[in-house]
Amino acid sequence: MISLEGKVALITGASRGIGKAIATDLAKAGIRLALNSSTEKSIEETRRELVKLGAEILSCPGDLADSGTPEVLIDRVVGHFGGIDILINNAGVAIPKPIVETSIEEWDLHMAVNARAPFLLSRGAIPYLKKSDAATIINISSVVGYKGYINQGAYTASKHALMGITKVLAQEVHQDDIRVYTIAPGGVFTDMVSKMRPDLDTSELIKPKEISDIIMFILTHRGNAMIDQINVHRFSNTPWI
Repeated sequence: MISLEGKVALITGASRGIGKAIATDLAKAGIRLALNSSTEKSIEETRRELVKLGAEILSCPGDLADSGTPEVLIDRVVGHFGGIDILINNAGVAIPKPIVETSIEEWDLHMAVNARAPFLLSRGAIPYLKKSDAATIINISSVVGYKGYINQGAYTASKHALMGITKVLAQEVHQDDIRVYTIAPGGVFTDMVSKMRPDLDTSELIKPKEISDIIMFILTHRGNAMIDQINVHRFSNTPWI
C-alpha cells in the first residue's frame, strides 16, 4: 500500500452520490481535493462537510456540457495546487427515453458530459500527471458501457464511447506510468438510478461507499498487478450475466 497524503485529486460530479462518497474517502486519506459540480451552490454542502475532516478543498464549479469548462478546471486546479495526481471522471447525465423520442439536444448533452468532458479533462491533465508518482485516471462508466437497456439509448452510446476512450488512452499513456481504469457499476443507490430504473428495489442497490472502497483499493495498491476494468453488479442479480 502507498500513502496518498498530500496528493491532488480532481473529482467531477462530486456533490452527491458516488462522487461525494469518493471525495469523502479521499479527504480522510489526506488528499487535497478539487471538487467539481455544475454550480457553486451544489458543491458547497460537500465542501463544508469535508473541511470538517481537515481536508484542503478547492471548489471548482462548472458545467461540463460546455466544451470550455474542462480546460478552465485543469488550469484552476494546477494554478492552486501546483499539479494534479488523480483525475476521477465521475460526472454523468442520463435521460430515460426511447431512441425515437430522443432529441438531438439530448443526444448531444449525453455525449458532451459523459464522453467529451472525460476526454478533454484527461487530455488537459496528462502533462501534469506525467510528473506524478501516483498518476491515475479513473473513469466511472456503467453496466451500459458494455450492455444495452431499452430507453437508455443516448446514455448507453455515451458510456460505450467512454469505454472506447479509456481503452485507447490507457495504451497511449502506459509508458508514462499513468494508470487508467474504468469502474462499471450496475444499479447504485443514487438519484440517477431512481430516475433511470424506478423498478429496482432500493434495498438491493449498490451503495456509493462500496464503489468508493474499490477506488481506494486501486489508488493505494500500486504494485505490479494492474486492473484495467472492474465490473460491479448487484448481489441480487444472477452472477456472470
